Order: sequence, then structure tokens, then C-alpha cells
Amino acid sequence: LVLVQEIFGVNSYMVGACERFAAEGYEVIAPSMFDRQKKGYTTESHTDADIAEGGGYARANGLENAMMDIAACIAALEAPVFITGFCYGGSMAYIAACQLDGLSASSGYYGSLVPAFAASAPKCPSIVHFGKLDAHIPMEGVEKFAAARHDVPVHVYDAGHGFARRGTSDHDEHADTLAFRRTLDLFNAAAADAGF
Repeated sequence: LVLVQEIFGVNSYMVGACERFAAEGYEVIAPSMFDRQKKGYTTESHTDADIAEGGGYARANGLENAMMDIAACIAALEAPVFITGFCYGGSMAYIAACQLDGLSASSGYYGSLVPAFAASAPKCPSIVHFGKLDAHIPMEGVEKFAAARHDVPVHVYDAGHGFARRGTSDHDEHADTLAFRRTLDLFNAAAADAGF
């Protein structure tokens, strides 16, 4: 499993997400996506300054570098390979599913760029998760994406941005549990379809 970080780096929450999937039997790689900008960048806080810093690194890194890093992770893992990500990582997971080979399934969480890629078809089974109360991602864009991409189940939860971020005020237990179950179900079905 390739697990792509939020804009806050591979912090303790991302490590916890890796451990959660590892407990389900997945070998997990979480690349430090912004090492070209600031090696080892992480932050545990989510202040406006942190958002500006991490967002700046995401923009500076660009899509080409992000896809190159994810492709390297895919190549390092044995099939079947899945991808998931949160916030920035949710966008990168969906874009990778559309642009890269070697993925068996993709599950992206609250990726703000996902609606902008409605014209792009994923190469593998993919689902996306959004919070209906997300102040960062307008529901109008999510609804347009859902209308354009009948091949991608769009799950909308009665929660805000970061609903899977355990141990924070953003966490919503019901939405998190349901999205995680849907993600595992997708990955298990894709593995079975691939003969694993």
C-alpha cells in the first residue's frame, strides 16, 4: 500500500494511519513527498502558518515529482499494490490512479484537487471520500465530479475535512470507520479479482 500524506508531512497521524493498515496485513510505504523542498518536513499542528508552509511545498513539488515518487513506491512493492491518501494525499491518490500503471485500487480521502480531474478516468477501481461539512472543498465541485464519473463511487459523510484524522478535533468516528471499511472492502475485492 502506498499511503500519501497530508500537507503536514509524514507526522504522527500519518504513522498511525500506516500502522492501522499494517494491522490489516498491508505492507505500507508513506513517502516523504516534500523532501525536495524541506527534507523530513513534518508538523503536528495545523495553524494557518502550517497550512501555508505545507501548501507551498505541495505547489512547489508539483504533479510530475509527486507522480514520480508514487511510481517509485509502486515499483518497490509486490503486487497487488493499492494507494490511499488524505487531503493532499487524497488528490495524489486519485491522480495516480488515473496516470500511473501498476495500481490495483485507489481510495482517496477529501482530496481538494479531485473535482478538477473529473475528465480523467482511473486505470483501476477507485473510490473517493468527502465530508459534507468540509469548509475547504465545496460540495458543488464534489457533486459535479460524481455526475461526471459514474465509474468512481463518491462517498459523502456528515463530517468535515480531516474526518479520518484520529486524535484530533477533526476526527469523526462514524465517518472514519465507514470510510476505512469501504477502503478495505475495495482493496480486498480488487485483490480477489486479480487472483491474490
